Amino acid sequence: MELKDYREQLDQIDDQLTALFKRRMETVRQVADYKKEHNTPVLAASRERDILYRVTGACGEELQEYTKILYMTLLELSRDYQENRLSTGESRLCRDILAAAEGGGAFPSRAVVACQGAEGAYSQLACGKMFPLPQIMYCSRFDGVFRAVETGMCRYGILPIENSSAGSVTEVYDLMEKYNCKIVRSLKLKVEHCLLARPGVTLAAVKEVVAHEQALNQCGEFLKNQGVKVTVFDNNARAAQYVAESGRTDVAAIASAGCAGLYGLEILSDRVANTDHNYTRFICISKELEIYEGANRITFVASASHRPGSLYSLIAKFATRGLNICKLESRPIPGKDFEFRFYFDVEASVLSPDTQTVLSQLEKEPFFTFLGAYSEVF
Repeated sequence: MELKDYREQLDQIDDQLTALFKRRMETVRQVADYKKEHNTPVLAASRERDILYRVTGACGEELQEYTKILYMTLLELSRDYQENRLSTGESRLCRDILAAAEGGGAFPSRAVVACQGAEGAYSQLACGKMFPLPQIMYCSRFDGVFRAVETGMCRYGILPIENSSAGSVTEVYDLMEKYNCKIVRSLKLKVEHCLLARPGVTLAAVKEVVAHEQALNQCGEFLKNQGVKVTVFDNNARAAQYVAESGRTDVAAIASAGCAGLYGLEILSDRVANTDHNYTRFICISKELEIYEGANRITFVASASHRPGSLYSLIAKFATRGLNICKLESRPIPGKDFEFRFYFDVEASVLSPDTQTVLSQLEKEPFFTFLGAYSEVF
C-alpha cells in the first residue's frame, strides 16, 4: 500500500470517530438533562474510574497510556458539556467583570500609590513606568502596601511578584491570599543591580554586603566569589541609605544605579547580577475590581481536591478552549498538610465567551478567587 492509501483509511476512521463522538455527546446531553431534573452532581468519580479501567484494558499494554489520555480528555469534555447544560444563566462573577470592564476606560496617569522601600527602590521605578504622575507613599514592608490599599490610604499599590532568575516572591503570593485586593496591571522591569559604597571605598575593602533577599539571590555568584558577609534588608534602597548614613568603609549595598546619586554613593561595580537577563515582574493592586482597556491576562487562585486528575481537570478547562496558561504557582494551604492552592495566570480576555464560561464553572468550585483582569506592559 502507498501512503495515500493509509491516509484514506485514516480519513474513513476519523469520519467514524466523529459520528460516534456526536452520538456520545448527544447521550451526554441527555444525561445532563436527567441530572438537572434529579439534582444530581456532574462528577461521578467512581464511574469515570470504571470507564478508564475498562477501556485501557481493552486496548492492550502498548496503547494503555495513550488510551488513558484520550479518555481523560473525553471525560473532561463531557463534564464541561454537562456543566454548560446545567448552568443557570450568567454568573455573579461574570456580571461583576463585565460591569468593571464597561466602566474601566483608559488606565489612569495619576494616582496615590503605595510602594515598599524608599526613594530609588525598584518598586518606585516600576511605579514611574505605570503612572506618569504618581504621588508615592512608602511602606517599610510588603504587608504595609496591602494594608494601605485595603484601608483606602491610597488607591493602588506596587509589588514585585517574580524574578526571571530568583523565581517567585512567595511572601507577596501569601499576602494576596490574606488581603482582598485585585490586580489591575503588571509590568516587566529590567533590573540592573550595582554594588554601591561610600566615596573612596574600594572593592577589596568591602567585607559585608546588604540588600533585599531577592537581590542577594540574584547576585549570588558575585557574592560567593567575593567571600563577603551578606545581610538581608527589607529593601535595596533602604540598604543603600544605610550604607550612606553608617559611616562605614567596609560595607556596600546592592541597589539601582539611581540610588548612588540619591544617597551620595559610588558604583564599585555595575555587573554583579548572575545574568544580564534579569527582569522582575511587578503587579499593581487595587481594593476594587478595576478592568481597563486592553486587558488580556487574568489571574485567579483555586484549590484542587485530593483525587487523581483534579489539577488536570482545572487545566483542561482552559486547554480545550485554546486559552494559554502562562504561569502556574503552587502555595501550601496554612494548617493543612501537603495541600496546595494554585495561582493561575492565563492569557485571555474576560470579554471572550469561552473565558466567561470557564470562570462561571470555576466560581462553583469549593475554593476559587478571581484576582483580576489586566494588561502587562514593558
